Amino acid sequence: MSRITELQKNLFGGTTSNARQFGMISTLVAIVLLFQIWTGGLTLTSGNLIAVVSQYSYILILAIGMLMVIVAGHIDLSVGSVAAFTGIVVAKAMQEYSLPWPVGILLGLAVGAAIGAWQGFWVAYVGVPAFIVTLAGMLLFRGGNQYIGNADTVPVPTGFRDIGAGFLPEVGPDTGYNNLTLLLGLAACLGVVWREWTARQTRRDMNADATPLWVSGIRLAVMLGVIVFATLRFAGGRIGTSLPISGIILIVLVLAYSYYTRNTIGGRHIYAVGGNARAAELSGVKLRQVNFLVMMNMSVLAALAGMIFVARSSASGPQDGLSWELDAIAAVFIGGAAVSGGLGTISGSIVGGLVMALLNNGLQLEGVGSDMVQIIKGLVLLLAVAFDVYSKKQGRFSIIGTLMRPFHRNETATPVGPPNPASDPDKAQVAS
Repeated sequence: MSRITELQKNLFGGTTSNARQFGMISTLVAIVLLFQIWTGGLTLTSGNLIAVVSQYSYILILAIGMLMVIVAGHIDLSVGSVAAFTGIVVAKAMQEYSLPWPVGILLGLAVGAAIGAWQGFWVAYVGVPAFIVTLAGMLLFRGGNQYIGNADTVPVPTGFRDIGAGFLPEVGPDTGYNNLTLLLGLAACLGVVWREWTARQTRRDMNADATPLWVSGIRLAVMLGVIVFATLRFAGGRIGTSLPISGIILIVLVLAYSYYTRNTIGGRHIYAVGGNARAAELSGVKLRQVNFLVMMNMSVLAALAGMIFVARSSASGPQDGLSWELDAIAAVFIGGAAVSGGLGTISGSIVGGLVMALLNNGLQLEGVGSDMVQIIKGLVLLLAVAFDVYSKKQGRFSIIGTLMRPFHRNETATPVGPPNPASDPDKAQVAS
């Protein structure tokens, strides 16, 4: 194995799935450098990076839930309407019933859970395809938003706005930076070093082949460099701004859901269902329960995203949530998820979402019209899949080709028993 191949395989975690992210991250870096040059250095300024996180955090939150839905083999078209419906319900409750904003947030999450349970019931227990259920939900909850709000905007109280438009406060001595953001950056650096050290210790204790030390060194240098750069940028914004509260919510969700999908039985069951639902059910996976939970979880995250957007906008309106589902789905597929389910990562979806966010932001900085922005974003999504198909035809690594390989084998031979996930390195990770 050449050093380049070894670096590509191990740089972001040492698995085949994570190796795919090498290309996605390279694309993200290329887009950042392109717009940094094109905009005369505006892309990586503190103010612009803070604005990107503040403006697109709700889409990235949706991408987390959508990744789990798509991995399980479904699709959710209702997330934008659910977000808008939740936003108007919470805004009305706080305005007309003087509901305290913390209770309003809990109400919004409860509304999301109820909607998710409704849609999850039809998908998991009635057997209606998620595409149809959520298409109906898209119409139902969009109409509900306009009915409850009378197609008007409804303002929200100041305290509630902090979850969408607030920043980490200024505390401690005057260092020229936001001290809390610096402390978070330091904690992130220590966490990355600790994780790398414990991972090497675990592999050594298991007598497994450890990642080459030089690869670990490069990986640590890259990740620490990115963290330090981002920390200084977010901490060095104009006075009164720093890392947005919505960005902190996003970070917490990414860490929590990454751990859940990678390190828990429930998370591995989602991949097993998406990889081969029949085999997963025969192996003891509760298929209905998994489908129900991924649909309900998606609506809860949609409700949270809707509240963050309303808080940032200071009011809920009838146009909230339009086309959000398309942005979330695009982020997941650009991030490497499989159309047929069973493959994809939370971090990959976040990278895909950042590609779309920075592409959109860079085009806006250059004054490109919204019509051309939509055209370019559509072409990026199309080319992301077209490149994979081309790679398959050329005999190179292909996500879609890897996904379809088990089906091609089934055409020539009928398996005697349930398929063994370990027989395919791309599916081995979903075995529970």
